[in-house]
Amino acid sequence: MAESNFVDYIKIYCRSGRGGRGSAHLRREKYVPKGGPDGGDGGRGGNVILRGNSHLWTLLHLRYHKHVFAGNGEDGMKANKTGADGKDIVIEVPLGTVAREAETNRFLCEITKDGEECILVKGGRGGLGNTHFKSPTNQTPRYAQPGEPGTEGWYALELKILADVGLVGFPNAGKSTLLATVSAAKPKIADYPFTTLTPNLGIVSYRDNKSFVMADIPGIIEGAHEGKGLGLRFLRHIERNSVLLFMIPFDSEDINKEYSILLNELKLYNPELIHKRRVLAVTQCDLTSDTEMKQLEKQLPPIPFVFISSHTKYNLQRLKDILWSELNA
Repeated sequence: MAESNFVDYIKIYCRSGRGGRGSAHLRREKYVPKGGPDGGDGGRGGNVILRGNSHLWTLLHLRYHKHVFAGNGEDGMKANKTGADGKDIVIEVPLGTVAREAETNRFLCEITKDGEECILVKGGRGGLGNTHFKSPTNQTPRYAQPGEPGTEGWYALELKILADVGLVGFPNAGKSTLLATVSAAKPKIADYPFTTLTPNLGIVSYRDNKSFVMADIPGIIEGAHEGKGLGLRFLRHIERNSVLLFMIPFDSEDINKEYSILLNELKLYNPELIHKRRVLAVTQCDLTSDTEMKQLEKQLPPIPFVFISSHTKYNLQRLKDILWSELNA
């Protein structure tokens, strides 16, 4: 996926339809000069609806279609005929989309399944016709209800990537290289920080034709929870991952310290993230010896770990085994 085509946050202006007016018609026919009220109800206004689409991976299609207006309900008619409902507008969104009110940031709904629907903006109710207001003391009411107005405003759509395994690490930890090695994904790879500017997804093949989805998240730096680096923009994608794979290079000055910084950033952003299952991959181990790896094992944090090299494919199968075990734990 081209980086410029990945859109995971967008604001759209939506307006639902107003409800139709109720009719205040009085029945008049030959030989029936006083037939009484027969005004029908107005139709409801159209809704703006979000619908999950598993074939979409980005909100790009909404970038050039930011104003969404649903149809108005038709007025009620004589002979107790109800007006037609306004036309609903359906917005297709990728799975993992969260909708909020833009001004208040109030949570509205979340789309996680293909075909799942959520009414983002509800249309106004149609007014009642004068038939509803007749009584023994008022047998010919000459009034009816107006329809309710529609609702309009700005709404924020936020995409959180749905993946089984999320790669967590500082810039240049080898996350993109690993994803390119174990899947068919082709993320941008270079030897400078923040090469990855958008999340990348890859399907990792496992034994017996099984597979799982891995997400390469842009690098985290200290202070990411405050928005430093690409912090707040991409930390939300980690919320949807079942297992977090921490990646730290073998030649780091202090692997434990780097792991603690990464874990602390996740905790400060969202305390619930520390309850996810975690695995540590010590990367770039192609230039080290078995003795050095044995010595380093005693200093690693108490979570499942593995020494790997994406370039030589050292221990990548063992990494897959550990991740599969954690996913099905």
